[in-house]
This record gives sequence, C-alpha cells and structure tokens, in this order.
Amino acid sequence: MKAETKFDVEYQPTEDEPFMNPRQLDYFRRKLLAWKVSILAESKGTIETMQEGTRNIPDIADRASEETDRALELRTRDRQRKVVSKIDAALRRIEDGSYGYCEETGEPISLRRLDARPIATLSLEAQERHERKERVHRDD
Repeated sequence: MKAETKFDVEYQPTEDEPFMNPRQLDYFRRKLLAWKVSILAESKGTIETMQEGTRNIPDIADRASEETDRALELRTRDRQRKVVSKIDAALRRIEDGSYGYCEETGEPISLRRLDARPIATLSLEAQERHERKERVHRDD
C-alpha cells in the first residue's frame, strides 16, 4: 500500500509541471473516487425510492407515466453503472502508470480534457478520428 501524501484541496494541475507527477495522479485519483461515491449514492437512493414507491395506481395514464419515469431512471442508472466500471479502469491505469496517456498514440492526454472527463482514454485528436470513423461506418 502506498503512503498517502497530503496535498492542497485547492490544487489544480497545470501544464508547467511534470506530466502525471504524484500530485497530479493524486488529484485525479481523488476526483475519480469522489465521482464514484456520488454515483453509488445516487444509485442507492434510486433503489430505496423505487422500493418505497411501489404502489397501485388506479389511473392508467398515471401508471403509464410512472412506469416511463422508472424506465428512464433505470436506463440512467445503467449508464452510470458503465461509468463506474470506466472509473475503476481509470483507477487501475493510475496504479499501473498508464493513466493520462492516449491508448492509441501513447501521447499525453491534455490536462484540460482529463479534468473535464477523467475517464478519457484517448487524446482529443484520437477521439475525433474515432468518432469520424464511427460516423462513416454508421452511414453505410
């Protein structure tokens, strides 16, 4: 187990420091863990609400509306479950030293991109290429 290092909670990574230094890695680790805790808390709240909210609604339109809301909530939770697995993968990349580097090119992913999307695995340029390829194949 690594020794925990205390860092300033107001810290923001900058381009003028070494890329993915221990301070930056700790910043992104904390950001990812906080995001994961938030998602899991929301999921727990959804489960509790759905268990409490099970009731017999006599009006068909009201029942349909409630079922639609539940389906939407479950779809959202499923997306968030996938995000949690991506967060876990990002945390593993922090541990193995590959976090912050593009899986396609090996180049560093910009700090601004990582700050906005800490689970990013591709640089902005590689992501754009990937999306263009996807669009071309989707149109076929």
